[in-house]
Amino acid sequence: MAEYPHVVLKISGYLAVIEPDRWVPGSYTLVVDGTPQSHVNLEDPTRLFFEYVERIGHVIDQLGEAGEPITAVHLGAGALTLPRYIEATRPGSRQQVIELESDLVELVRAELPLPKGASIRVRYGDAREMLGKLPAGLNGSADLVVVDVFSGARTPAHVTSIEFYQAAIALLKPNGILAVNVADGPGLRFARGQAATLRSVLEDVAALAETQILKGRRFGNVVMIGSRAALPLDWMPRLLAGGPHPSKVVTGRELTDWIAGAPIVTDATATPSPPPSRNIFQVRPSGSD
Repeated sequence: MAEYPHVVLKISGYLAVIEPDRWVPGSYTLVVDGTPQSHVNLEDPTRLFFEYVERIGHVIDQLGEAGEPITAVHLGAGALTLPRYIEATRPGSRQQVIELESDLVELVRAELPLPKGASIRVRYGDAREMLGKLPAGLNGSADLVVVDVFSGARTPAHVTSIEFYQAAIALLKPNGILAVNVADGPGLRFARGQAATLRSVLEDVAALAETQILKGRRFGNVVMIGSRAALPLDWMPRLLAGGPHPSKVVTGRELTDWIAGAPIVTDATATPSPPPSRNIFQVRPSGSD
């Protein structure tokens, strides 16, 4: 690892390393505590490689008119993959990023520079605490809020509760979208609890993932999207068609059945996401579309 740019993060103590992708020139992977957390293609930031990130990218593509600027808030920075994607596909967008580990962002900015002129503001602090410190003008103005908060390879408990989500959705426009990356394994107890919690604060919620993950047969990432307004029905076939395949979108009565009575998560009952295997992030084979 020593030959690659790296830093020991001051708050968590985890080692963060930026490794070049051996198969895709101009691409790099951010690895934190031995777990790949982000993939960036500097030559083409519209290329998304982790499956869950690609699914969120498809959601972003459906917001408003194609190519028009949006207002986005990202809880969790990683290597700033999605802010780069939004800047590339929707120039002029206003973006706020909240990240606890300032030295992580410093490493990323030094080794994987952001596009010049991009309106991407990074604020440092705990994601939940910082929600109450954002500019007042952001309340009710965001088209998109992305929740992708990890400490190492686990989501901290305090960003999984109904109280946290109530604060996050206060940033959204009436038809704005909340997108949450949920990592879970067989049984999906954690993911079902997150879906139940989101359903308690949002009008409409959908879960997107690879079919075997949604069936609870292996560890992986479930992307949950929701809005205080009804999600547009025409999104669903588009999200399915966009891949990666095989994939499924679960919503409506099917989502209710999938939740299977899981309890709403509160600050009093919240727990971190379960410890993952090292293949928590699925990476598509290089060269696939």
